[in-house]
Amino acid sequence: MNSLYDINVYDAEENLVSLKSYRNKIVMIVNVASKCGLTPQYDKLQKLYEQYRGQGFIILGFPSNDFAGQEPGTNKEIQEFCRLNYGVTFPVFAKIHVKGSDCHPLYTWLVQNSPQKKSEYIQWNFEKFLIDHKGHVKVRYAPDTDPEDPKIIQDIKNELKNIS
Repeated sequence: MNSLYDINVYDAEENLVSLKSYRNKIVMIVNVASKCGLTPQYDKLQKLYEQYRGQGFIILGFPSNDFAGQEPGTNKEIQEFCRLNYGVTFPVFAKIHVKGSDCHPLYTWLVQNSPQKKSEYIQWNFEKFLIDHKGHVKVRYAPDTDPEDPKIIQDIKNELKNIS
């Protein structure tokens, strides 16, 4: 796989989605969970999405139950939780594995292609990856990095300038 666009995922209704549909967008990919101490980041992720979506930015949430069983819900329950508790309108996909032998190819690709080799695996829920408009990983952020951190904001703005 050379870019994000070579990968397919399933949406919450189990429809196959090609990530090619996000070509020429700045994409932030986040592994999310409903019962984590970092779950309130949903609120700030939604604000970030609302602020920049009109400029070509999108957030893609990927629920995972890989860390301490903190995402036990079904895809439908996860969608309802996100909408009712945090007003999430960015896409939240079907639950996947982000580490281990069953790791989804998306997360294998993200970790292998990250310029910041923080770890050879995903560390925890809410790890974030910023993808440029050509489908390449630009920045990897630790799970506890606040979505409104000035570095994230500046990185998004810098990448948005490069969209043709």
